[in-house]
Amino acid sequence: MNNYSVPLSRLVEEFKLGIAYQSTDYEQIRVMVDEVSRPGLPLTGFFEHFEALRVEVLGYVEMTYLDRQSPEHRLEIFDRLFAYKIPALLISRGFQPHPECVEMAKRHNVTILLAQETTSYIISNLITFLKSALAPRITRHGVLMEVYGEGLFLTGESGIGKSETAVELIKRGHRLIADDAVEIKKTSASQLIGTAPSLIRNYIELRGIGVINVANLFGMGAIKEETAINFVVNIVPWEAGKHYDRMGLEEHYVELLGVKLPSVTIPVSPGRNLAVILEVAAMNNRQKRLGYNAALEFSQQLDRHFEQSGK
Repeated sequence: MNNYSVPLSRLVEEFKLGIAYQSTDYEQIRVMVDEVSRPGLPLTGFFEHFEALRVEVLGYVEMTYLDRQSPEHRLEIFDRLFAYKIPALLISRGFQPHPECVEMAKRHNVTILLAQETTSYIISNLITFLKSALAPRITRHGVLMEVYGEGLFLTGESGIGKSETAVELIKRGHRLIADDAVEIKKTSASQLIGTAPSLIRNYIELRGIGVINVANLFGMGAIKEETAINFVVNIVPWEAGKHYDRMGLEEHYVELLGVKLPSVTIPVSPGRNLAVILEVAAMNNRQKRLGYNAALEFSQQLDRHFEQSGK
């Protein structure tokens, strides 16, 4: 379990769930784990290792089992189940709750939700939604752009030109996700998703001009709500005499939330078209992810050339 939570009402809204019984604390209930359960064994009385923080889902099998029980036994079953004060009971496939279920839900003040979809469908979609909503996250200074389908996270000291470069990329048909502050969340063991804080979404600050609304100025096609982060670009001032990687054979990585992301450092100086360089960097990174490395191929060609020359 992490420090984030999702209001139960948001799940109801997101999945258009019906409400068979609404608890008095419905608006305060928050889901804090990214898993849901089918309480097959708990219905038979086995509650060892029962996870009371999960939304419990009844499907065709569970409802068939309950149909075959006497009303008195159903009262006992739901009395034990709801005594754990679960976030909610969700009944799928359009089934309606038994009267005993509603009676015990009222006694223990537990919400009962209804879904028309199949059990496996609603469970898989709930888990996917919760894993994203409850994912670990951090906020980092930078600019996040989608360039040729690659999520480029631009970092560098304030005033280096990240926002100006973002505007140039937008004019070239690419899309802005976030400027200045990027919210990064870990949605799987190897994937990070970046978005903008709601307060500054779609805005860019340009020194000397001020704040502009990218969606209003360039159109809705110039923005995107979120994207996977595939590549980190650290923009630094050019320093004469400093060694910079010219071949691209060295692999560099940045670790965020335990995920290693490929990274490059790009020095900037007057006259360098940074937007074009970033477009090439995005396409090159995409080629590497697909298994082609131009720098490695060139190095191997050089090696073969010198081997043949030395014979």
